[in-house]
Amino acid sequence: LFELLENFEVANLPAPVANGKATSGGFESDYYTCDGDGSSVASRVSVDLTGYETLDAPPRYDFYANTEVWGRRRQFRPSLFQLHAGPEQDDSRPPMYEETTGGQAEAGGKDSSEEDEDEQKEPPTEPTRFGWVQGVMIRCMLNIWGVILYLRLPWITAQAGIGMTWVIILLSSTITGITGLSTSAIATNGKVKGGGTYFLISRSLGPELGGSIGLIFAFANAVAVAMHTVGFAETVTDLMRENGAVMVDRTNDIRIIGIITVTCLLGISMAGMAWESKAQVLFFIVIMVSFASYIVGTIIPASPEKQSKGFFSYKANIFAANFVPDYRGPGGSFFGMFSIFFPSATGILAGANISGDLKNPAVAIPRGTLLAIFWTTVSYLIISATIGSCVVRDASGVLNDTLSPSSAVEDCVGTACQYGWDFTGCINNKTCVYGIHNYYQSMSLVSAFGPLITAGIFGATLSSALACLVSAPKVFQCLCKDQLYPLIGFFGKSYGKNNEPIRGYLLTYIIAACFILIAELNTIAPIISNFFLCSYALINFSCFHASITNSPGWRPSFRFYSKWLSLLGAICSVVIMFLLTWWAALIAFGVVFILLAYTLYKKPDVNWGSSVQASSYNMALSRCAGLNSVEDHVKNYRPQCLVLTGPPSSRPALVDLVSCFTKDLSLMLCGNVLTDDPSPSVLEKAMSDSHLNWLNKRKAGSFYRGVVAADLQSGVNVLLQGAGLGRVKPNVLIMGFKKDWRSDTPQAAHNYIGVIDAFDLQFGVCVLRMREGLEVSSPSQSHGESLHAYRSRLHINEPGNAAATPQHSTQFQKKQGKKTIDVYWLSDDGGLTLLLPYLLTRRKRWAKCKVRVFVGGDAEKKDEQKQEVLELIKKFRLGFHSVEVLPEINQPPQQMNVHQFEKMVSRFRVDTNSKPDSDSGCASQHQEPWMITDQDFEKNKAKSLRQIRLNEVLLDYSREAALIITTMPVGRRGVCPSTLYLAWLDFLSRDLRPPVLLVRGNQENVLTFYCQ
Repeated sequence: LFELLENFEVANLPAPVANGKATSGGFESDYYTCDGDGSSVASRVSVDLTGYETLDAPPRYDFYANTEVWGRRRQFRPSLFQLHAGPEQDDSRPPMYEETTGGQAEAGGKDSSEEDEDEQKEPPTEPTRFGWVQGVMIRCMLNIWGVILYLRLPWITAQAGIGMTWVIILLSSTITGITGLSTSAIATNGKVKGGGTYFLISRSLGPELGGSIGLIFAFANAVAVAMHTVGFAETVTDLMRENGAVMVDRTNDIRIIGIITVTCLLGISMAGMAWESKAQVLFFIVIMVSFASYIVGTIIPASPEKQSKGFFSYKANIFAANFVPDYRGPGGSFFGMFSIFFPSATGILAGANISGDLKNPAVAIPRGTLLAIFWTTVSYLIISATIGSCVVRDASGVLNDTLSPSSAVEDCVGTACQYGWDFTGCINNKTCVYGIHNYYQSMSLVSAFGPLITAGIFGATLSSALACLVSAPKVFQCLCKDQLYPLIGFFGKSYGKNNEPIRGYLLTYIIAACFILIAELNTIAPIISNFFLCSYALINFSCFHASITNSPGWRPSFRFYSKWLSLLGAICSVVIMFLLTWWAALIAFGVVFILLAYTLYKKPDVNWGSSVQASSYNMALSRCAGLNSVEDHVKNYRPQCLVLTGPPSSRPALVDLVSCFTKDLSLMLCGNVLTDDPSPSVLEKAMSDSHLNWLNKRKAGSFYRGVVAADLQSGVNVLLQGAGLGRVKPNVLIMGFKKDWRSDTPQAAHNYIGVIDAFDLQFGVCVLRMREGLEVSSPSQSHGESLHAYRSRLHINEPGNAAATPQHSTQFQKKQGKKTIDVYWLSDDGGLTLLLPYLLTRRKRWAKCKVRVFVGGDAEKKDEQKQEVLELIKKFRLGFHSVEVLPEINQPPQQMNVHQFEKMVSRFRVDTNSKPDSDSGCASQHQEPWMITDQDFEKNKAKSLRQIRLNEVLLDYSREAALIITTMPVGRRGVCPSTLYLAWLDFLSRDLRPPVLLVRGNQENVLTFYCQ
């Protein structure tokens, strides 16, 4: 339907539009083209589709895809602003839903001549892609089948018996089958690209675990190339020695043959995936022929020579005897046999590892992987049953060991006695050379043509080596492109139409060659098996974790999976790791944790929508909802701060100070108010991620919230009433002091005081003043500044064109040494004035500072009042031991300072010489509430003198302090004009070198000395 609609729209477009050209007198957008009259072509087409004129578009593939179809211009859905705004406001092009990466990228990015050239280009050559049979099923089957199938399965059958061998096979296949189901679910939850196992885990669990597994999985595959190649070289060397052909010695012969073999495999791999796939098909045919030869051999009647070696064709007695276990040797146990067999069941990820070379990975990976597990399991069951039904456990291989007529049958030992053979001597002496207990080449003995089994061994080892040689670079290439680790990006370069990782092939070849030269892989092999098992565990855990988070984005089209089965598979994989080799399991986990710690420390800038993010959201939501059922308690009080920073980068000192007593302790929310009309560009500026990125880079531990409002006061009210979630919401408002209040408009000063009046909402309020000011010279928009003024100041036309905001250092980032924090606890506000310095001293940079508490008092009762305050602080357990009582606070200030204060507010005093009538005077004061009348000045004279005197005391006692914290005065509404109140704050904190923090709690207890 979408294609028909697409064709219908293109057919009805005018020629200039259909060709993607701009029309005269009009303009062109990425989704619709407008004519000179302003009407939209897409609107006219929509009339036929919807019955009315609209910019709304029907659903399209282009709207959700990352790439575009060759030969067709990518279309974009109109923005909500374009649909909702008036035609005269529609001056912005529709935003891209996601970036385009196709050949014809963005409209308007090229001129018409370039577009003509693009249109004449031929479509790009389609790279080689494989279906589910050739790309996944055959590849997985070849990687699962290995030398253990030919050389160890008969011996395992002899040890564990047919019954327990089937249990081992089915248990191994159950684990790999569960992993296959989990892989299928993950692979069908969205479009899968190249990278195989690493891509699946990293995009599900995130870069931390995905990156660590990707690195060790690629390395394990590279070493596995050496393992399989050495297995092939050992077989060839043994054949040569049987025929008397020796080059140097056995070890060096293995090295020479191994290097030659891996070099040939490298040539096949670098020739391209098409040649590699053809080689795999050839190996598959060889193995199938060897199986056919084996099955035919079991049916053919046994010759005397084969009977002497223990082969008697199908016999019920032999089946019954071999059905029960007969463990021998130090490793003879169920788990011993399981640890030997299980590596032969691995290899199920060979198809997923080349996910980028599959036609449809979402279909190929589930179907091919699960069928490969099924058919290989069937083959293992058939071979163990048939070999156990045809060959006895012990045989001498001597033609003369027949049962003579004179011999007593009762004295004959072994199942072969029933068929005329007496192997009693070698059985008792434990010198039997043949039989499935002693002869690893039993399948060659049974086969109709023995060399075909040797050819099968060659095919199994070489196909596994080739699969690993292809898998390792493909996984490593994707890891390199994600740039999670340093120094590996060089190997991420792609070549050719198939994006072949040539550099990765060479690196894998070098690693494999090094391990081939060692020629002793008995110690390395368990580590590799554990690395593969670690990958299985994480794939199963990824599926379980994605399911348990209930994320709406977890919608796999493959439905035949269970989250609890996936969890069981993950647990079993970890248990098997320790059952195989406990020290190798510890090494595997150690490597994973080291790489995990590095990724967590570096925090790569990637966002793949992992299930860890979904889980974090669920946990945060659950904890926040849980807080609603518990009433707030004073013991758990935390200052949760709404900090009016504007753009946080413009006031870094304010951010740094508040972060000192909120980071990892309580909520910090940086608020930014933009005074402008709401529009997409203004909203984008307010909500820009650059502010949060700046905070994250500074490690402030803060949230960010931007709002657009008509004025600063209304914007702050929105933040005060709407910020937070449940109990996690601000209870303290922190802002910077307005230094320019006298030079700014009176209305601006009045609005500023209106912001401080957060007391009505039961907020505590803090105001920070620094001698050098809070704002820094950076290309950031000032708090409350309009977007137009911001752009004009920066001389830019579009938001976001400014350079990255620098990280300015402030004095609150430095160690404060052995200075003092002076606290002037002049009025009891509930204890917030004492709590904030206590929280500061818990930080390392403030830990050496001494807290001095100053209180007002009477000179005659100075000692009593000091002791009383000390006892109270001691009950609060704050650890403050220095208390000073200051009777001089109550003394009158110096007359010179009084005159300076009067001069400060003179601009806002009502002229007493003019005598307007009372009605006009009241109206004037109502319209200008910041004006100070003589009556207002007299009513607040005592408080004014108090602030003047307090400034004198601060200058006397706290010139060298690291920080001054003092109680902030409160002005009565309707009694104290806003400019007079602002003058109090200004004069109180003026001429002080240390930063001054004015604090006023909400008059409710935030400290308690009770334990309940």
